[in-house]
Amino acid sequence: MFLLLYWKHRMLPFLDAIEKRMKKLKGDFGVRITPRPVFILGLSLLLMSFVVMSDSVSLALSMALFLAPLWLPVMLIGGAWYLWVILKRSEFIASQKVMLLEIKPPRNIAKTPLAMEAVLSGMHLSPGESTWYKKYVKGAVRPWWSLEIASFEGQVHFFVWTRAGFRRVIETQVYAQYPGAQVVEVPDYTRMITANPGEYEIWGCDFIHTKEDPLPIKTYVEYGLEKVQKEYEQVDPLANLIEFMGSMGKGEYLWLQLGIRVHKGEKYEGKKTKEGKPFDWKEEARELVAKIRAETVGKVKYRDVFTGEERETEGFPNPTKGQSEKIAAIERNVSKLGFDVGARGIYIADPSKFDPINISALIGMFKQFSSEGWNGIRPSGWMTLFDDYPWEFRVGDLKNKYRAWLIDAYRRRQFFYEPYVSDVMIMSTEELATIYHLPSQAVETPTLGRIQSATAEAPSNLPV
Repeated sequence: MFLLLYWKHRMLPFLDAIEKRMKKLKGDFGVRITPRPVFILGLSLLLMSFVVMSDSVSLALSMALFLAPLWLPVMLIGGAWYLWVILKRSEFIASQKVMLLEIKPPRNIAKTPLAMEAVLSGMHLSPGESTWYKKYVKGAVRPWWSLEIASFEGQVHFFVWTRAGFRRVIETQVYAQYPGAQVVEVPDYTRMITANPGEYEIWGCDFIHTKEDPLPIKTYVEYGLEKVQKEYEQVDPLANLIEFMGSMGKGEYLWLQLGIRVHKGEKYEGKKTKEGKPFDWKEEARELVAKIRAETVGKVKYRDVFTGEERETEGFPNPTKGQSEKIAAIERNVSKLGFDVGARGIYIADPSKFDPINISALIGMFKQFSSEGWNGIRPSGWMTLFDDYPWEFRVGDLKNKYRAWLIDAYRRRQFFYEPYVSDVMIMSTEELATIYHLPSQAVETPTLGRIQSATAEAPSNLPV
């Protein structure tokens, strides 16, 4: 399977266009084309062609066999190298000890999401990929974290999944910004229930941006939370999400994870700038700003005083207020530290407790962070691929496979590497802190666990 993926993305790029056509066919008409019938159809066409025009087919096969010394080694060596990298990465990832840390917010928080932005800035680390030897021979990958908010039958908790070696980093960053919080190691909650498709009803999806990554979502700055306000004046967009998660009843579970790693431009698949440097989201931001500025320049007509001819030329830039604000927002966004971000949400419930309305709520759980003029977050992949047309063959079995893969991908916290590579967003620390931060007392969800009393060590100068 991985070899086919290599051929698709490296050797046969035109297959991406075919894949887009197939997705459009499914979206417009509900016709799902799976690999098996396509393979059978192709084999049938080859046999029919051999019967109808055997000479031409024989000549084509002979030419392909004659030229095999040219194309076959390239495909085999390229595929073998691709599989080697996957193997070494998998061994490296499997060798890493990981743990799940729960962050328990204090009863009273007088901090804005800017405090969480400082925490995330301290996590902007990328050791392990300093040389090609470490990256391709040893299989080392830079660390990634998973920021998680989970609801267990209405009880809402905050977690950070990390490599064990980075535990001290997480603790020091959190305690520095939230002195009254607690960071404790806990068992992996995803293993507390079987979450088998036969025992539970499962629906989930990933989330991606609606527009270009440099264009920011609606952050806490737009909500006026960059400065400390009185609790009754605060409008925290995270309150909507936590309140929804706190509404889960008996036998219902809602999990949300944000997989993050330092952004280095992998999303652009090796694209280079004119100077030969790796293309990243800052380069994309420059292109986007240039495009907006070009739209602000209108055409001006004038009459030549000497010839009397009417001519047209470009006028001065005249941006609207919205265009000026959009340019400023893009430049502010990319001026901050950037992360590759994979977002995933899952709703799990006992069959007797499953409420389809929660699927709609899960799809729209990021609406308060979205804006028509700027960027937004929409669902993608997994269970959104199914339209439930009555003529979809064996769709029930296929759904159960996807549900099992979805749970496995969530438990692995995997977005960036095989076997589960997802579409990712690029977000600044400001955007991430908007979606994931410890809420203040203004968020009064009763099922959000808080520390009821402050904890601290004894003073170091006490007599012994």
